[in-house]
Amino acid sequence: MKTQLNYKFWFCTGSQDLYGDECLSHVAAHSKEIVECLNKSGVLPFEVVWKPTMITNEVIRRTFNEANNDPTCAGVITWMHTFSPAKSWILGHQELRKPLCHLHTQYNREIPYETMDMDFMNENQAAHGDREYAHILSRMGVERKTIVGYWQDAEVQEKLASWMRTAIGVVESSHIRVMRIADNMRNVAVTEGDKVEAQLKFGWEVDAYPVNEIAEAVAAVSQSDINALVDEYYGKYDICLEGRNPEEFRRHVAVQAQIELGFERFLEEKNYQAIVTHFGDLGALQQLPGLAIQRLMEKGYGFGAEGDWKVAAMVRLMKIMTTGMKDAKGTSMLEDYTYNLVKGKEGIIQAHMLEICPTISDGPIQIKCQPLSMGNREDPARLVFQSKEGKGIATSLIDLGNRFRLIIQDVDCKKVEKPLPKLPTAINFWTPQPDFYTGTEAWLLAGGAHHTAFTYDLTAEQMGDWAAAMGIEAVYIDADTKIRDFKRDLALGSLVYGK
Repeated sequence: MKTQLNYKFWFCTGSQDLYGDECLSHVAAHSKEIVECLNKSGVLPFEVVWKPTMITNEVIRRTFNEANNDPTCAGVITWMHTFSPAKSWILGHQELRKPLCHLHTQYNREIPYETMDMDFMNENQAAHGDREYAHILSRMGVERKTIVGYWQDAEVQEKLASWMRTAIGVVESSHIRVMRIADNMRNVAVTEGDKVEAQLKFGWEVDAYPVNEIAEAVAAVSQSDINALVDEYYGKYDICLEGRNPEEFRRHVAVQAQIELGFERFLEEKNYQAIVTHFGDLGALQQLPGLAIQRLMEKGYGFGAEGDWKVAAMVRLMKIMTTGMKDAKGTSMLEDYTYNLVKGKEGIIQAHMLEICPTISDGPIQIKCQPLSMGNREDPARLVFQSKEGKGIATSLIDLGNRFRLIIQDVDCKKVEKPLPKLPTAINFWTPQPDFYTGTEAWLLAGGAHHTAFTYDLTAEQMGDWAAAMGIEAVYIDADTKIRDFKRDLALGSLVYGK
């Protein structure tokens, strides 16, 4: 599926005409040089586009509205080369709807001690101009990312690159449409939520379809298309018969191929980027979608189990944010299943009945076909694997009734100590930071769900910045978490966001 547009970021430099045309020509030349350097760095995932110097209310307002109306503009980067009277920026920022990054830098790295005069001082006063600009942003309550440092430094460029992916998440959020097949699992609280408020806050459209409407799309898939996809499966994955008849096994696999093709065509036709299923309402489907959903997630679709539309949207969002990332390790829906409580070896098995994305796999991927009591259908085929080792983040977006909260936890993924020969599911095994006991207690105190949107490839800072841009509470569970402080943070969050 198409994952994103060819996004660009506009670079807007602030100044004024008090210092004359020569100074303004230097400002323009310097900002062009910075943009050229950023684009040639190889660090940024998206192109930076230079814009003429912002010196008047009219120019700023017009430029920001052009950014709003340009679907390829994913954000605006601002920098005040000289002093720029901040009242000139008020109307523009009242109307800007794209993500904002305030880059606090200056053209020269070092003070030119021997030659510096007042002309140089007037021309190179970002320390002055950016403070004036930041003041009005704070007074207006404008949400922005602030990056401080020299524009040629790798750490500054890396921070800018990281923010770009957050900005993509902000822009793409309003394009996410989730297709719900059936409803949420009965009496389950945490997977539910206010879909209208989610559309107001995040831009998500969440729509329900009768299961048999999509089952008709599955039934319409031709046998030749099914056979071709099954051949692809058999060429790509290890086939684990475990004593089953090979022909019967292939027939079960073919059912998943048919579901994958039917679901994908239905999603494309209706323009949805995420999907939820529920084992309690499968209609005419022969199997609970397993391998089919795993493959759809691998292609970039979001997914949530048992009707969990919030996780489906978050998985899609995080896949969009990581698209094109070099050496990406993967993103998936996961679920807390069972603990290992052996001292020094504590951790949580993360899995689901079937539907874990193979992008997080490490090593061979098997196709297995095993009975499943849930769903009351024939044995579903699924991809089975272990996940990569390394650091990741688990996120849980919950609805607290009067607001949303995004819980973000740093986790350390590792291999299980022993094989699991009788468990026919893909698994991840992690220990939450700062340690199993503190991390788990904090998650419970925050009201975190059992389903998570997990990724190896984004940081807590990026997801927290996304939450800030959406105007919702974010809480962090990481190496610095202490329960006493965490409880205070939750109480403060209730005061700030619970109005």
